[in-house]
Amino acid sequence: MQELVGQCEQCKKEIFCKDGFLEGLILDDGKLVCLDCSNQEEKER
Repeated sequence: MQELVGQCEQCKKEIFCKDGFLEGLILDDGKLVCLDCSNQEEKER
């Protein structure tokens, strides 16, 4: 099962919940970020 949750705040890619797993992160302020963008941010730290 796949359900659209929203879009990434950075790249505007659609983020889905697939079989109960969110394909992104929810930030402290409630915004969504896809896994690709969250991984890129972590590499820059």
